[in-house]
This record gives sequence, structure tokens and C-alpha cells, in this order.
Amino acid sequence: MLAEARRRSLLSDEHFTVDGTLIEAWASHKSFKPKDQRNSAGGGSNPSVDFRRQRRTNDTHASTTDPDARLYKKSKGAESKLCYMGHLMIDNRHGLATNACVTIASGTAEREAAVQMAGEIPGMRRVTLAADKGYDTRECVRRLRDRNITPHVAQNDTNRRSAIDRRTTRHPGYAVSQKKRKLVEQMFGWAKPGLFFSSLLDGRRRNRFTSTGC
Repeated sequence: MLAEARRRSLLSDEHFTVDGTLIEAWASHKSFKPKDQRNSAGGGSNPSVDFRRQRRTNDTHASTTDPDARLYKKSKGAESKLCYMGHLMIDNRHGLATNACVTIASGTAEREAAVQMAGEIPGMRRVTLAADKGYDTRECVRRLRDRNITPHVAQNDTNRRSAIDRRTTRHPGYAVSQKKRKLVEQMFGWAKPGLFFSSLLDGRRRNRFTSTGC
């Protein structure tokens, strides 16, 4: 599909956007048990479980049906779910997906996947990579620049100093990237009712075969 899009000159080879979303794992909260009790029997296939006043973390608990799934939420006040994290890279010309991968859900997964997928962009020319405020960290910005990639990341300057300064924002292309990066949200909107809303497979290895890349 990418080869056909390139043949028709539909893809930009200079300007890209990356973003991530949660993929709900094929596992229930009842399967999320203390690691030292996961093999204990009892309660039948659908036992009654009271989670109130229980401290449940990924360090102490794991799912018996999908050990790769992690209990995670992307924002404060949101519901924690057993999930993975899906990542997309699109070109900024028409918003076509150029790379994708599935990773373990974590607070750094989006930035790590962005650096990895950006490093897989073919060619040696300098490219730009747009992203939302969640990618505005000194480490992520530094790693992208080390790979000859200009980070067109939205500035997160609320009670902190952004890693993106006037060296980047003064160029007209930065403002264009901020508009174009919204295209990736449309891609997630189309995909979530199907593939990206909930996984039908267990394990990161099996889920990653629904995408390309990492």
C-alpha cells in the first residue's frame, strides 16, 4: 500500500506526525491478580471479586490471561484499563499512515516509539516530526535531533520550560506542522471502532502483527 502511495506521489518524504492511543487488552480486571497468587485455583471461571480498598499496581499484579497487558490510564480522572499502547506515524501531506506499532503501555512508550519509528524513515535528508505536548521532553527532543529530525512538537510550557524554543518555532513550517498533526486524530477516530478499540488477541507479540514496525 505504501509503495502504491509513493508511486502516485501521495506521500510526503519530509514531514510526518506521530501519536499514540490505548488499545484495550483482551483481559478483564478479574484476571489482574497478585503475582504470587496467579496460579492459585478457586472461585470458578467467573468469581466474584471486590477491588475496593485494594492497591493494585503493575509491580505487584499481572493478568492471568494476558501477562503483557498493563493497568494504565492516559490522563488524570480517566478509568484505568488493562491495555497496550498503539502508535501511528502519518505523512503530513494527505494523512496516510506510514508506520505503526504496538508496545507495552507506559508513561514513556509514546516517546520511545516516536524515536524508533522516526529512525525508520527512509532517506538521509532532514525531516520534521510533529507531535502533541506529551512529547515535549528534553530527552525525546534531543534523541530526535540526534537522528537529523527536527521535532515540531507542541510546546508544553504550563508551569515548566518547553524543550522547544525559538530555533524551531520561528520557522513558518512549525505552524504548518501544528495544523497538519491533527490528521492523525482522524486516523485514530476511524480505527477505534474496529482494530484499535479493543484487541481480539492476547500478548504484545500477537497484537503487533496487526501493524508494521516495532
